[in-house]
Amino acid sequence: MMDFAYWLPIVWAVILVAAITIYVILDGFDLGIGMLFALERDQGRRDVMVNTIAPVWDGNETWMVLGGAVLYGVFPGAYATLLPAFYLPIVLMLLALIFRGVAFEFRIMTRDTAREGLWEIAFMAGSGIAAFSQGAILGGVIQGIAVTDGAFSGGAFDWLTPFSVLCGVAVMCGYALLGATWLVWRTTGVLEASCRKWGRWLAVGLFLGIVAVSLWTPLLHAPYLRRWTDWPNILFVAPVPVLVVVLGVLLATGLRRGHSRVPFLCALGWFFLCLSGLGITVWPYAVPPSLTLWDVSSPPSSQFFQLVGTAILLPIILTYTIYSYRVFRGKVTEADGYH
Repeated sequence: MMDFAYWLPIVWAVILVAAITIYVILDGFDLGIGMLFALERDQGRRDVMVNTIAPVWDGNETWMVLGGAVLYGVFPGAYATLLPAFYLPIVLMLLALIFRGVAFEFRIMTRDTAREGLWEIAFMAGSGIAAFSQGAILGGVIQGIAVTDGAFSGGAFDWLTPFSVLCGVAVMCGYALLGATWLVWRTTGVLEASCRKWGRWLAVGLFLGIVAVSLWTPLLHAPYLRRWTDWPNILFVAPVPVLVVVLGVLLATGLRRGHSRVPFLCALGWFFLCLSGLGITVWPYAVPPSLTLWDVSSPPSSQFFQLVGTAILLPIILTYTIYSYRVFRGKVTEADGYH
């Protein structure tokens, strides 16, 4: 029984991290495309950018819902502690996603009217604010929150620090890179060439962000530093920064040599390595730096019951996600349409 109770939270932590990773990958590039509207002024090419994600963008947010459900049902202690600490950025993120979703449809319905520009701005701003909020929340979790007797005891703006702002800007840059490399893969002509140029600058910005966050994070708490510097831990974590550099070289090479898929896959690899590194850093805390997975998890019987349901639903979600991307694969041009 002890082993069963010990391993269940770990299994659920893997599922939660997987849901967050898939969300970042899928919703990241369509938020990035929204931010890239600020760099592309041609209306026809903007329509192409939107058409590359129009059939799938709404389904991408399924993974955010799954992550929230896992946090609420399996780690209620973390849910009850983290939400009060991040009410403001969470509400800001949700409002931004709502306005972005509305703007996604209304920008077409108001074409050639005075309100078209308003919805274009809402689409860009909603994408940028949502991306920044997600990064700031992540930074706030990593830097830790004040907890007393298992409950949040800090202030409403404790999350807003230079570190969380850095994380927010880095995520914005990363999502924009995902968007640019996705468009390199899915578009042609002038738009593809522009995205290659944007991708090179965004890759530099994200790399600098990764370096800054990686150097700052171990200084936040002593356990973080020991995780990366103590022997023999260093043997297991050393491949992460090495692979970041290798992928950076492949990304730059792919953009320069005209590869279509390689830049996007390398950008995804960067995100995967960043999330892996953060997971290594904060393990085994669910609410750094004080509450572990086992401190905040629900009873084993409840976790097992939910695991059965998830084992049924998760393959269904994965199947329709993969199928939708397969159906709408290939290059998109101005001759193609969605609405």
